Amino acid sequence: MKNDLKVRVISAIVALAIVIPILLIGGYLYYVGATIIGIIGFNELITLKNKEKKLPRVVRALSMTCFIFMMVSSYTSKSVAIDHRLIVMILLINLVPLLMIDNKKYNSDDAFYLIAIILLLGISFSYLIILRNANIHYLIYLLLITIMTDTFAHFFGTKIGKHKLCPKISPNKTIEGMIGGTIFGTFLASMYFMTVINTETSAILVILMTLFLSLIAQFGDLAFSAIKRKYGVKDYGNIMPGHGGVLDRLDSLIFTMLAFVMFFENLI
Repeated sequence: MKNDLKVRVISAIVALAIVIPILLIGGYLYYVGATIIGIIGFNELITLKNKEKKLPRVVRALSMTCFIFMMVSSYTSKSVAIDHRLIVMILLINLVPLLMIDNKKYNSDDAFYLIAIILLLGISFSYLIILRNANIHYLIYLLLITIMTDTFAHFFGTKIGKHKLCPKISPNKTIEGMIGGTIFGTFLASMYFMTVINTETSAILVILMTLFLSLIAQFGDLAFSAIKRKYGVKDYGNIMPGHGGVLDRLDSLIFTMLAFVMFFENLI
C-alpha cells in the first residue's frame, strides 16, 4: 500500500514538472504537447475498441488522421466555432469505407464509434488549445474546478461517505463525497475567477456557473468510468504509474471544458 502511494506521488510530481512549464510557456510547445497527449488519449479509446473487435489498420489510421487534423486546425485559434466542413470530412472518411470493407471487419457500429470519439476528443483537446490561446486563466479556472472537486470529493467520501452515489458504475463514490467536492470545488474556483479573471462579474452568476461545472466534472468522471466498465478494464492506460492513462486523468476536465464553452462567448 505504501509503495503504491509512493509510486502515485512520484508519477504525479514528474507529470506536473513536465506539464506546468509547458502550460506557462504556451505557443507551439504547448500545441505539440497537447496534441501528443490527445493522440495518446485517442489511442486509448481505439485500444478499448480493439478489445472487443480489432479494427482494420487503414480505418484506424484514417480516424487518427482526422483527430490530428482537428487538433492542428485549432493552433493559434481563439474561437470555439467549429467549421462544418471539418465535420463533413470526418463523416465521409469514416462512413465511405463501409462500402469498401467487409461488413464483418468494419460495420456501421464501428464507424459511428470512431466518429463519436473523433468528435468528443477532437473538440475537447482543441478547446484545450483554444482556451489557452484566449486566456490561460480560463484554463487554470477549469483545472481548479476539476482538481479541487475531485480532491475534496475523495476526502469527504473517505472520511464520512456512507451512501453510494453510483455503485454500479463507480462503487467508491459517495453522495457525501459529491456534496463536499461540489461545495469546496465551487468555492475555491469561484474565488479564483472573481479575484483573477474578472472582478466585476456578478458573484451569484460566477458561483452558479462554477457549481454547474463542478457537477459536470463529476458527471464526466462517471461517464468515462461507465465506458471502462463496459469494456471490463480498470484504467484506460498506464502512462502514469498509479494513475492510469491520459483519459483517467482528464475525464472530468474534458466534460468541464465542453460545458464551459456554453459560457465562453459571453466572457470574452
